[in-house]
Amino acid sequence: MAVAREIMAALETVSTATITTVLLKKGLRNVWLRGAMPLGSVQRRLVGPAFTLRFVPAREDLATPASWASPRSTRAAIEEMPQGVIVAADAMGVTDAGIFGDILCARMAKRGVAALVTDGVMRDGAGCLATGLPIFCRGVAAPPSVAGLTFVGWQEPIACGGVAIFPDDIIVVDGDGAVVIPAALVEAVAEEGPEQERMEAWIVAQVEAGARLPGLYPMSAETRARYDAWKAGR
Repeated sequence: MAVAREIMAALETVSTATITTVLLKKGLRNVWLRGAMPLGSVQRRLVGPAFTLRFVPAREDLATPASWASPRSTRAAIEEMPQGVIVAADAMGVTDAGIFGDILCARMAKRGVAALVTDGVMRDGAGCLATGLPIFCRGVAAPPSVAGLTFVGWQEPIACGGVAIFPDDIIVVDGDGAVVIPAALVEAVAEEGPEQERMEAWIVAQVEAGARLPGLYPMSAETRARYDAWKAGR
């Protein structure tokens, strides 16, 4: 499902923290990916459709170096990744086998992948960072993926960081981690998110001016009227 550029641009202005609040108001509590934190510094917020990868526990007859040449391999999956996607890899939280190293990250960067998000870990940490691919993970480990995982497929529903992710859901990443927006709610979040950011910025300005929190956050009817008047006069 293609998402309009203006919707993607709107989401780039909305923090992952705000997105979790907007989705909470819609009844979705489990949208922040546990363990997927920035590897290195975060230059800017990124938004893209999810391209999913799935690993299962290692099985000795399948999790071998020879499997890297299989038609069902991480290498084959990378060659299917469209430009602009955010790769979401379900590594089941395994932290002693790195799912990707510098060579695979370099190829993803070359293909125009926007970012990689996983509840697992990477290997060749310094090399991965050198590729310029933004990575969100649980850290680094020297052993390769087949030491603890078997790769089984791509572009299917996964559980990453305890969150259900379907292909073409929208993922947003920033310094606070990664959040998934269900595809059916993307337009609503893109509409409501910027307004939530604007309102909270106004509240912060009131706090900095000395305002007390009761009646301000959350807003009383009187405070809401003042905010609406401020917004109308901008």
